[in-house]
Amino acid sequence: MKKAICLMAGVCLLVLHVIAQPKYEFRAAWIATVENIDWPTRGNYNTESQKAEYINLLEMHKRNGLNAVIVQVRPCADAFYPSQYEPWSQWLTGKQGKAPTPYYDPLAFMIEEAHKRGMEFHAWCNPYRAEFSIGKSSVSSNHITKMHPEWFVSYAGTRYFDPGNKEAQLYVVNIIRDIVSRYDVDAIHFDDYFYPYPEGKDFPDTESYKKYGNGLSLGDWRRSNTDSIILKISSAIKEENRLCRFGVSPFAIWKNRSQDPDGSATAALTNYGDLYADIVLWLKNGWIDYVAPQLYFEFGHPRADYAVLLDWWSKHSYGRHCYIGLGIFKAGTNAAWRDKTQIPRQIQAMRKYPEIQGAIYFSTQSFVRNPLGWNDSLRYNYYKEPAMIPPMPWIDSLRPANPEVVSIKPVDTTLRIEVVKTASETKKIKCYRLYACYNEEYNNNNFYNSQLIGCRFDSADSCVFYAPLRNDKKFVRFYVTCMDDENNESKPYPNWPIKLEAVKMDRLGWTTTKESATASMK
Repeated sequence: MKKAICLMAGVCLLVLHVIAQPKYEFRAAWIATVENIDWPTRGNYNTESQKAEYINLLEMHKRNGLNAVIVQVRPCADAFYPSQYEPWSQWLTGKQGKAPTPYYDPLAFMIEEAHKRGMEFHAWCNPYRAEFSIGKSSVSSNHITKMHPEWFVSYAGTRYFDPGNKEAQLYVVNIIRDIVSRYDVDAIHFDDYFYPYPEGKDFPDTESYKKYGNGLSLGDWRRSNTDSIILKISSAIKEENRLCRFGVSPFAIWKNRSQDPDGSATAALTNYGDLYADIVLWLKNGWIDYVAPQLYFEFGHPRADYAVLLDWWSKHSYGRHCYIGLGIFKAGTNAAWRDKTQIPRQIQAMRKYPEIQGAIYFSTQSFVRNPLGWNDSLRYNYYKEPAMIPPMPWIDSLRPANPEVVSIKPVDTTLRIEVVKTASETKKIKCYRLYACYNEEYNNNNFYNSQLIGCRFDSADSCVFYAPLRNDKKFVRFYVTCMDDENNESKPYPNWPIKLEAVKMDRLGWTTTKESATASMK
């Protein structure tokens, strides 16, 4: 699973008296590679430049308070990693099938850099798109469309896997299984492209419908095909790594209320009727771990009001996580999206629902431009305090054992606190967290009112904090916790907090004795 690799400057210090924010919240951005939308820049085929560009994007997202990235690694039956099944992507090297020079594994690199910064990495795959622009895209001689042309159909200038073809389904499942088995991804992520968006004519799957329809209506058969691959991929992911999550980001609307009493009060295209994706069924059956509906609409939209859809999804996630897709790319496109309060109000509204666990932003290049100052809104206000990613108890609900504090030593105006993983703990630990509680008499509930002052992604086994000591010498108690790969946080250590009563001030600065430090930890 995730590699907890050291950050050189690992402590993330916070300012007191900020606006209360969720302790747990998923905060992510999509990084699209198709047509070089977000990364790498079109024409940037140099390995070191690609690496530097990606790191700069991560650093930007980290500054803005995000804790995950969703990176497109299979945009068009191609790969941003060495694959036995599919050729290197044209958007990585300029020509499909051409390896990067100097050689590197972009997926392994991207995962490692994200984890260094305490960010999750979700591998975004497009299941069925195979040739982005027929006759214009770079297609290698060993591409699957050349090897098995009978698996594909053409629609509106793009070539797609036929979702009704059972061999094609199995091929896609094996692609996902391969990624999960070889890479330390935190999740597999699908977007909204199952059957393509309608383009004025019907999808050309008549032959496979005749072969496999089995008496179902065309719509029910198409939905059964999408259900089938979701279930198969869900099973394959868990077989390879039970801790790896599976998420889908559908179009905003499942069904309109005019079509189904349980639908939303909207009037637009739907997942169920137009894209043949029954998202609600997948949530009810637990086939996916999270849903991220793309609510790229403003408050008051006449056919798809953000507030209406937000409320609907909060009531239809069936115990799975729901992260709202927010459309910062729409900044400036009309009067509603020239309103600089649009995204902040959407975040505020989202946080009123306990069933909504976070947001994902489309897309990264929009952040580069800091539209309407929204980077600043996140960095200095809504995401000023770092948040932990909410755990998924149906995957793993067991807390790791609390870490141990093995050394307390004053260094200038800080307290050096060395923490180690408990020897008996078998789980991988991805980070350690330091809390401070100021001016309160000790009781068992103090920890839950304390202030996070540091979070370290040092290693799986140990870390060192340098806790700031207040100049006013007010009473302080520190608590240390650790978090496992599935975002479960331990109970605080020690059972009794580190008491600064034991730390004395002399003319050279802070000092303490082994005896007093030990006593303070009992």
